[in-house]
Amino acid sequence: MKTRILLVAAASLVLAACATAPKPLQGQFTPVSPRDAVAQKQTGAPVRWGGRIIETIPGQGETCFQMLARPLNASGRPSTTSSDASDGRFLACRSGFYDPAVFEPGRDVTFIGRIDGYQSTKIGEYDYPLPKLSADVVYLWPVQREVEVVPAYPYGPWGPGWGPGWGWGYRGWW
Repeated sequence: MKTRILLVAAASLVLAACATAPKPLQGQFTPVSPRDAVAQKQTGAPVRWGGRIIETIPGQGETCFQMLARPLNASGRPSTTSSDASDGRFLACRSGFYDPAVFEPGRDVTFIGRIDGYQSTKIGEYDYPLPKLSADVVYLWPVQREVEVVPAYPYGPWGPGWGPGWGWGYRGWW
């Protein structure tokens, strides 16, 4: 019976993970990655990109985010299946102030906007071309916590120290 309940709960979680994107992230977008956008010079293309924050840079009137691009899942969230998966880097800028203490490195964000040009940045000694996204939507995802699932009754229904051989009804020896 408990196994059946656990299976139903697991199936519900899997189906919830396949849900559509939140309303602010829905729409039609050009299917181009930041890496491909640099090679193809796709200025003006509407895109939905996301990834992990590398750096949040507040400026006068706008905040820019340097991002490590990740493939997006069906709900528009950056994929966390492989920490090595990357679609390059990009710069996303949006008017207003976004606090670097909230939008801290490592957080997942999805943006909707248009490719507004290209900017070169230094990574070490390497000149790295970044596509610059003029963002209409900045969607900060909640932090995902990993949870270790342990069986409810690893020692039977009485737990350790209960049941036959350990005394009846009280924890410990009689």
